Amino acid sequence: MSLNPVRIGFLPLVDSAVLVAAQAFGFAEAEGLQLELSREASWANIRDKLVYRHFDAAHMLAGLPIAATLGLSRAPTPVIAPFCLGLNGNAVTLASDIAAALAMQSGHVIDFDDAGSVAVALAALIKTRRSQDLAPLRLGVPHRFSSHNYTLRYWLAFAGINPDRDVQLVIVPPPLTVDALRAGEIDGFCVGEPWSSIAVATGVGEIVALGCRIWQRGVEKVLGVRGDWAESNPDTLAALLRALDRAARWAGDPANHPPLAAALARPDRLDRPAALIARVLSGRLMVAPDREIDVPDFLMLYRDAANFPWVSQAQWIYSQMLRWGQVAPSEAAEASVRSVFRPDLYRRAVSGSGTPMPGANAKVEGALATPLAVGSAMGRLSIGPDRFFDGRSFDPDQLGPYLGGFPSP
Repeated sequence: MSLNPVRIGFLPLVDSAVLVAAQAFGFAEAEGLQLELSREASWANIRDKLVYRHFDAAHMLAGLPIAATLGLSRAPTPVIAPFCLGLNGNAVTLASDIAAALAMQSGHVIDFDDAGSVAVALAALIKTRRSQDLAPLRLGVPHRFSSHNYTLRYWLAFAGINPDRDVQLVIVPPPLTVDALRAGEIDGFCVGEPWSSIAVATGVGEIVALGCRIWQRGVEKVLGVRGDWAESNPDTLAALLRALDRAARWAGDPANHPPLAAALARPDRLDRPAALIARVLSGRLMVAPDREIDVPDFLMLYRDAANFPWVSQAQWIYSQMLRWGQVAPSEAAEASVRSVFRPDLYRRAVSGSGTPMPGANAKVEGALATPLAVGSAMGRLSIGPDRFFDGRSFDPDQLGPYLGGFPSP
């Protein structure tokens, strides 16, 4: 059988797992596709190669299709996201000496279930450093439109830390973060795995906060596709979504983590130890050289509708773009944002697969638990707990009041 080639760019991150599984374990081939995965060095490379048609699809930060469609930093290019590659999976890591000082500030032991208390302790540490005339902390994020940037800003601002004044946020491609931390070029970072675990394993950093404890069901990476390619290749796109759905279900099963970790560890993929990758997949994280914690929802590849492209997730990202002055508010921009995440394409492709399907395209993000109706043959799908650490929730129909509830930067 002749296979239809699909070129996809990805970054060496554990949350590329669904793409790797689709290629390595026959899910794409079963749909008549030959996935050609190209490892890239930065998210800017991924975006540019998708926009300029070197790729048909891409492993993308959830904010990049929105930014591309709105024309932020470049000419507008409609990019859609018909599939989420997973939820959560990032962490805040600080250089070992700063992490030790933070632990002392917060009572000697970091409480990973209380992200707010850690942020408050970090604010006190920043104030102490300022009184000692020390330079502001330099914290790396992978891209200005990344969920990492928005998650970090949200967390810092809760404690009164102005992310544009009290610290310096700098762009560092994920594969370079550990080297930058080791060289003292940055004091910490918020990035996807395996880079936080590698910082701990090599003794240069410690994890101090988890993305899944800042927003418990935070959207992370999506499948990005140019709008014109999707319109010209509807059958290929549907086949790709079906392959990814089957791959995600397989990858989300803990019994399959050992072969998945081995596939991800290959030199042309992550090129990192399979044992370390397996830990990330299972949520058994080494947060410090002498401390392991168990976080079952650290990275979610399938369950709880992890692959469903909620329009409200895109709208929350847009709310953060507005909050931090990256885009001017307008009805046209809001309409464009609502067109980026495409649950209609996901539903059409995955219907009949047995994957639980939400009955709505948007929800209140951050609600403690959100039961959503699915087909009667599958009963009901319950998603939760889905909450922000500060107890706020985001209703996409109340964007203005939501933003008005935050203090001015």
